[in-house]
Amino acid sequence: MLFNSSSKISHHHNIMDIRKLKPKSLPKPKIAQDFLKEPETPKPMEVKRRTVKTLVTKLGSVSERTRVDALCELRLMTKLDAESRPLIAEAGAVPYLAETLYSSSHSSQDNAAATLLNLSISSRATLMSTRGLLDAISHILRLHASTSYASAVQSSAATLHSLLIVDEYRPIIGSKRDIIYSLIDIVKHVGSPTRSVKDALKALFGIALYPLNRKTIIELGGVGTLFSLVMKDLAVGVVEDATAVIAQIAGCEESEEEFRKVSGVGLLVDLLDGATSSSMRIKENSVGALLNLVRCGSEKVGREVREMGLGVGVVEGIADVAENGSGKGKGKAVSLLKVIYGGNGCVVRDERFDSLLNQCSS
Repeated sequence: MLFNSSSKISHHHNIMDIRKLKPKSLPKPKIAQDFLKEPETPKPMEVKRRTVKTLVTKLGSVSERTRVDALCELRLMTKLDAESRPLIAEAGAVPYLAETLYSSSHSSQDNAAATLLNLSISSRATLMSTRGLLDAISHILRLHASTSYASAVQSSAATLHSLLIVDEYRPIIGSKRDIIYSLIDIVKHVGSPTRSVKDALKALFGIALYPLNRKTIIELGGVGTLFSLVMKDLAVGVVEDATAVIAQIAGCEESEEEFRKVSGVGLLVDLLDGATSSSMRIKENSVGALLNLVRCGSEKVGREVREMGLGVGVVEGIADVAENGSGKGKGKAVSLLKVIYGGNGCVVRDERFDSLLNQCSS
């Protein structure tokens, strides 16, 4: 009995000891811990990165439908979400997009070109380092009047303009004579949509910002094409863009002879005459072109500019720029007035012009 009683008491104490144990002190199996753990919500940027990777992978699919759908989604992402652009470029989309520019499908050309344009806003280095990209853009531009879709041509020219914002890319793109030739041909072609012409002019302007590219534009017939566009009296915006390019290419020695062939000085002087109702931007570009001609050309072209510039309406136009133009425009106009009056040994009696000329020396 003593043995049994002792056994019961011992058993009772064991039960009590177990009851005294706090639940939290009981170890939980690791699997249970993992199961009970709150699932982590993926960060928005990580979700975007995964989505982008999936879409870019689909660009290489053997299924055309899969490729087209992915391309449409990527275009929309690059348009609406700025954060996605570098992710798409880093994921390797650019080579696929460049290859798609060779597609016979207008829809695919359009989507690829528009996506490249959007990517060029934030990933210029990636685009320029992609082998064959400029050749693909050249292909689209070259066939602007036949198999290339108009909006794809426009986006491709606009992409060039975007890339040309970077100084070091200007000589690289300018070395591609086929690109410059195609841009000039778009401007020259009668059937080119106005939007295509404007985008081509902006790309040519970016190319012409690098001095050594100006000679190439002249050699490929750019001067005659640009002045022909000005004489057609098209929409103001087109003439503004055309004269902007003219002002740039006037800044090289080779321009003098080509300008003389198309009576360039006379046409620029006419644009400054109040009777033509030119916009301020056209006047500023004309002033810049005449000043560049004088600075880079011979004494003969300088004399021509001085003689033609003495017309009353022309001087008024230059003075208008000097008084009401942009900061750069004002400075160039005052310099041109000095060239016109100083070179002819004239004494300026008009107080208004006298005051403007004094700005140049002050």
